[in-house]
Amino acid sequence: MDLALLSVLPASSSPAYQEIKSSFQPSTDLSNCICREETSEPASSYIIRSRRVDSRTIINYNGLPEMTVQEFVSVATKLGDSLGWCHFEGRIPDVILACIHHLRKHHPAVKISVEVEKPGREGLQDLAALADVVFFSKSWAQGNGYQTADECLRAQAKMTSNASLLVCTWGDHGAAALELPSQRFTECPAFDFGGKSVVDTVGAGDTFIAGVLFGLTCHSDWDLDRKLEFANEIAGRKVGQEGLGGLGSCMKY
Repeated sequence: MDLALLSVLPASSSPAYQEIKSSFQPSTDLSNCICREETSEPASSYIIRSRRVDSRTIINYNGLPEMTVQEFVSVATKLGDSLGWCHFEGRIPDVILACIHHLRKHHPAVKISVEVEKPGREGLQDLAALADVVFFSKSWAQGNGYQTADECLRAQAKMTSNASLLVCTWGDHGAAALELPSQRFTECPAFDFGGKSVVDTVGAGDTFIAGVLFGLTCHSDWDLDRKLEFANEIAGRKVGQEGLGGLGSCMKY
């Protein structure tokens, strides 16, 4: 499977771009990324951690103009039939919604997944309604009045007619998934990494989603329970270490 990133990045000559590029190579193609040549600074997150109370404050900064619908359409048109699966973060819902509509009209065979994470961000429900696979976060579920992952998924099943799979993470309680239209529900506990303390939770949700997508795209021989188990394990291993380095080599697949 070929992986490609479509994201807005700083100038291609900037040190930040070169660092980002080197972190993705050789496994991910960055040739379709949109470089803002007038800007040298990337989108950044500054994380302040308190060792005393075990809390963190995240300050996000992004001086890069966001991707436009036309920029996405241009890349999608260039890629054509090579498009197989598109995963979207739900960061700019109005733009992403138009991008999904374009895919549904001009690339109907493409599978689409979306992440619904931030509570209070308008437009995420509209994205979920059009996707094949939807990932709901615990914070979004609770922000919308759901008390459990089960409750969230069964309620959302009535509002996501295109979906074949809904997934909801629930922190240290693991994750749950609902297959549609069969209504097959399954839960998987969080990965137990031998009593080790939590080291770094940044990126745990992203690694979980990557684990599920890996199972869906590369392992048709795995049942849903195995896919969730794999995703929970890689997210759990991420929590037990700083950064993302070496996670793949820890996994058996």
